[in-house]
Amino acid sequence: MAKKRVAVLISGRGSNMEALVAAAASDLYPAQIVVVIADRPDAPGLARAAAAGVPTAVVDHHVFGADREAFERALETELEPRGVEFVCLAGFMRLFSPWLVERWQGRMLNVHPALLPAFKGLNTHARALAAGVKIHGATVHLVVAEMDSGPILTQAALAVHEHDTAQTLAVRVRRLEHRIYPLALKLLAEGRVQIEDARSVIAGPSRVEDVLISPGSV
Repeated sequence: MAKKRVAVLISGRGSNMEALVAAAASDLYPAQIVVVIADRPDAPGLARAAAAGVPTAVVDHHVFGADREAFERALETELEPRGVEFVCLAGFMRLFSPWLVERWQGRMLNVHPALLPAFKGLNTHARALAAGVKIHGATVHLVVAEMDSGPILTQAALAVHEHDTAQTLAVRVRRLEHRIYPLALKLLAEGRVQIEDARSVIAGPSRVEDVLISPGSV
């Protein structure tokens, strides 16, 4: 079976992009990264992708100002000729319009540094600490029009330490992101993700470990 063709969208260093590229290097992995696209020409992840032999492109959001539709149509001109089947957002800092989200419904993934539905939006680690939670983590979900609200595919949790800061939590959670993002893309590329009542259901034989990394395992 041919590998599914995937684009990864970044705005910064692209550490999750690197995790996806590394996973896709395996002959057994069901997806290949055919392009990494940044919305900033100075995104450090572009050089990292190129060093890994992955084609890159830039759709500079500054060029389009507040015209979000024009930016998204320019992005589509980079995706369509490459036959992209799935899109992974990896630290991509633009919110998409319903028009683009609908075009990629069920085929666009995002990784979020919190255990959704808790702590949607930005500054998740500082907010988690301020709330006094004892468990924190990361989520990979399908993208829908409402921010950080799509069906959840995979999650990973860790125990919050008394000495944790937002910075130390960010480092620890990022390691979890690098584990669950390739897993979520694998499930999607294998055609095992089904949506029922706005929830994802994994088809075929599966274990809890296929979608969840718990504090006892990190």
